[in-house]
Amino acid sequence: MTTLGKHMDRVRWATARARQLEWLPLVLLMLAAVAIWGFVELADDVVEGEVEAFDRTILLSMRTAEDLTDPIGPRWFEEFVRDVTALGSTGILVALTVFSCGYLWLLGKRVAVVYVLVAILGAQGLSSSLKFAFDRPRPDLVPHGMHVYTASFPSGHSVMSAATFLTLGALLARYQKTRRLRIYLVAVSILVAIGVGVSRVYLSVHWPTDVLAGWAIGAAWALICWSAAVYLQRRGTIERQPVEAEAGSSSS
Repeated sequence: MTTLGKHMDRVRWATARARQLEWLPLVLLMLAAVAIWGFVELADDVVEGEVEAFDRTILLSMRTAEDLTDPIGPRWFEEFVRDVTALGSTGILVALTVFSCGYLWLLGKRVAVVYVLVAILGAQGLSSSLKFAFDRPRPDLVPHGMHVYTASFPSGHSVMSAATFLTLGALLARYQKTRRLRIYLVAVSILVAIGVGVSRVYLSVHWPTDVLAGWAIGAAWALICWSAAVYLQRRGTIERQPVEAEAGSSSS
């Protein structure tokens, strides 16, 4: 293909990308609204006590019938779940945020660093406020698999893992040159957030509805932040993602 043809392909790809950015914030905000609606419905059911049977059934299903103090599965699996739940701990998330901000800073993405800090700190404030407002007791059916210090609803690990991993995954994906890498980063972020939430129920430190609510509000916050990033990108405040690989692939 001639140089002119390749240039035209790049122009067409960039034009199509710009059109996508026009409606993407609206789609993200609509998804965030659905997630918030799900959280509100869950919160209402929790306050009314309508989810007790569901919570008990799911939580007890992860325990050995003969001994409710023993989670299902071998001992090594229980230790593995503790490792997974640690991915949503404050220490790990703070370290991940700092390392990601350092990476973005070295790339020269100064505005992106501020964006990440605002998104993560905002999620933490939202999680703490909701816990204080609902003040739901932790599960007391079986012994906890680890020490806990705060209220139960929503699950802070679920909120923060969803908000942090999805925000960082989506943002870092924007600076990758291939679609495969972008999809991979977002997919890994989702899987980690799911794993952290499930681990909280397995360890009996949260009711299932705590985790579902945490996922909902954490995802909603991440989607809102993502839509803000797209808006800022359109204004040129946050740098656009690379286009070389995408344009090149369309001309091959």
